[in-house]
Amino acid sequence: MEPPEDADGRSFVEVISEKYSPENFPYRRGPGMGVVVVPTIGLQGSPMKDRLNLPSVLVLNSCGISRAGDQAEIAAFCAHVMELDLSHNKLQDWHEISKIVSNIPNLEFLNLSSNPLAGMTLEPQCAEAFSRVRRLVLNNTQVSWDTVLLLTREITELEELFLCLNEYTCVSASSVACPTLRLLHITDNSLQDWAEVRKFGSLFPGLDTLIMANNNLASIQDSKDILQRLFPNLRSINLHNSGLNRWEDIEKLNFFPKLEEVRLQGIPLLQPYTNAERRSLMIARLPSVSLLNGSVVTNSEREDSERFFIRYYVDYPEEELPYRYHSLVTKYGKLEPLAEIDLRPRYHAQVEVHCEEKVEQLSIRLDQTVAELKKQLTTVVQLSANSMRLYYIDKCSAFGPEELKYNTRALHSYSIQDGDEILVVPKNK
Repeated sequence: MEPPEDADGRSFVEVISEKYSPENFPYRRGPGMGVVVVPTIGLQGSPMKDRLNLPSVLVLNSCGISRAGDQAEIAAFCAHVMELDLSHNKLQDWHEISKIVSNIPNLEFLNLSSNPLAGMTLEPQCAEAFSRVRRLVLNNTQVSWDTVLLLTREITELEELFLCLNEYTCVSASSVACPTLRLLHITDNSLQDWAEVRKFGSLFPGLDTLIMANNNLASIQDSKDILQRLFPNLRSINLHNSGLNRWEDIEKLNFFPKLEEVRLQGIPLLQPYTNAERRSLMIARLPSVSLLNGSVVTNSEREDSERFFIRYYVDYPEEELPYRYHSLVTKYGKLEPLAEIDLRPRYHAQVEVHCEEKVEQLSIRLDQTVAELKKQLTTVVQLSANSMRLYYIDKCSAFGPEELKYNTRALHSYSIQDGDEILVVPKNK
């Protein structure tokens, strides 16, 4: 059921009053996520104070919130709150948001996704209210990059920042870095030029994880020295659905000194290859990566991939051989292509059918049962299926005939080959 809304939206205080009243949110005891009953001592003048119960994690998404409401009420009831989800509301005034946040002193996680913040200016004095937040989600808000920079300057212990779906085509640098940031999630924007990504390195020198899928990034342009200097701590990168189309770009991932996890699917470079080829060629080119597209790279898989890599390029002209080829040849030697062996199961065999003095060449289906073969032979040897015994003679075996006495057994289980013999013996003999 949709919450009732007035023309100007609802206040934060109105929503928590309604959602977390005892009638809608029963009182429970216990640590962690348990409900807290706020003491009434010293909190006079509010009809809510004797009846409102709030958890430490507030989920208020899609509630039509557009303003804060009474700040004294927020301070009274939210002192213990640590996580706040305000996504999909009507908040478009940073001043109102700061009223809410400034009165929640223990707030560590704030989600403002899908609030209409495009073109809204955040004043420095309001930005100070966010200083205690450690994880900030601003997905699909179209918040300006200048506002992002202001927030990263004010939030001195920011660890995770989510900026997806904000239509960024470029970003600006800042003279003030945010060294505490470990995770930047900036997918589904339009950052096509590596010159923009480069700025993240100087802005977030402690960056551990960079997730920028669906940005159509065209290439990785920097040298080894620059990448090592700008991203000294980068451990994981996600470039799903980027525009990378050269193996040289993949090989540059080796220049990130601590990189161990890579996600790279849906890029133009890999389209011509099979799934197995894509993974093997990637693993062979990325010797330090231990997690590729979410799957652990085992030692045996790495060796198989590196050997495959050598065989894949063995017939290429010298000038087209990738640099990694020569180092792997030094490791394993120059490997010849594997012999092609058809491991598909056989479906037919050409056999000799012997019945007394009669010999017939016959093609039999190996997926049929002994009973079905007997039925097939009735017209060949002029005996009914119940009147014959069958024996299989392997032309390459030193053993004698083997009776086919189990009517439900499939013929392929006997390993019948072309040229083998089927001996038919009438039961009355």
